[in-house]
Amino acid sequence: MIVLGLSSGTSADGIDVAAARLELDADLVRLAPLGHRTVPYPADLRKELRDALPPAATTMQAVCRLDTRIGQAFAEAARLGADELAGGRADLVASHGQTLFHWAEGASVHGTLQLGQPAWIAGATGLPVVSDLRTADVAAGGQGAPLAALLDVLLLGGRAEPAAALNLGGIANVTVVRDGTPPVAFDTGPGNALMDAAVRRATGGRADLDADGALAGAGRPDPALLELLLAEPYYGLAPPKSTGPELFGPGHLDEALRRAGTPEDADLLATLAELTAVTVADALRPYGPADVFASGGGTRNPVLMDRIAARLAPARLRPFDALGLDSDAKEAYLFALIGFLTWHGIAGSLPGCTGARRPSLAGRLTPGAGPLRLPEPAAVAPARLRVDAPAP
Repeated sequence: MIVLGLSSGTSADGIDVAAARLELDADLVRLAPLGHRTVPYPADLRKELRDALPPAATTMQAVCRLDTRIGQAFAEAARLGADELAGGRADLVASHGQTLFHWAEGASVHGTLQLGQPAWIAGATGLPVVSDLRTADVAAGGQGAPLAALLDVLLLGGRAEPAAALNLGGIANVTVVRDGTPPVAFDTGPGNALMDAAVRRATGGRADLDADGALAGAGRPDPALLELLLAEPYYGLAPPKSTGPELFGPGHLDEALRRAGTPEDADLLATLAELTAVTVADALRPYGPADVFASGGGTRNPVLMDRIAARLAPARLRPFDALGLDSDAKEAYLFALIGFLTWHGIAGSLPGCTGARRPSLAGRLTPGAGPLRLPEPAAVAPARLRVDAPAP
């Protein structure tokens, strides 16, 4: 079947849509990527969304407006994806929605909220929609994150040496796969979140990111500020653990600058790039991966990638594309995979990685133009994923 995956990360830049043909063959999942694209949020919606993110106060009116408008934006992205990527032959949509709040306290997660009403997507495409992909795992005692561990484990299993996947979104997360031992996955801390906040702070909101690492590359890390930032207790928590901009947001940066002083803009960006590099490398060091496959927006920052590579050595830092999936679309393909598994009655998260008490079917189903007709549940849970070339 052909599944559309929809995703928008913590940077809230836009909506990633990817189409994939997915098949089950006993314990093997075959995934043939059909293409992907990014659909920007309308400028006013993006501002409205960002204005509601923690630590800002908001109202139920704003939440209702956002749930509706994000749902409509995701519906348009799904319609474009169905037409342009799937040739009008898609069978299912899996929508992550936009995370507005991840209720984490220390090592515990009590809830998570993704907005983007799926009825708009079903109405625009006529397709059934799997949405709300994290909450079942949280209700089972898990973190609801990182869901990427599911794809990472299926794709990286069976290698002779330990390997890790690294996603550099607003928050960085890793998955470590080693034959003979259970996989491990967790959020390491900030990926781009603090760097993006610093750029917005330095430019008065005129820019959202340090394009090509230009500022970071012109500066030097501030030792006192870096030491203060590394004292954050989150880094010392044992996995499974997850976090978000509720902790690593503008307020976290402002408090650190109040205590340590504010360096020049270039030095500040260099310090924050070093913070991400140090925390990623420290998180992975105990597991000794030989290869680390990186994806996410942070991979487009050459200064950040150089610092991570230096800190990870002798591990090799490689693009996730080497595994057959475009690193810019990894999460959209991930959510297509999770929706496909839900459709076939297969759990969409790994309890050993999220900390849940049991595996759970991910999400809830919204019917499309017709009644839901689910297949018989799969008899065997997949153990492997193979990326195939799409059929002509």
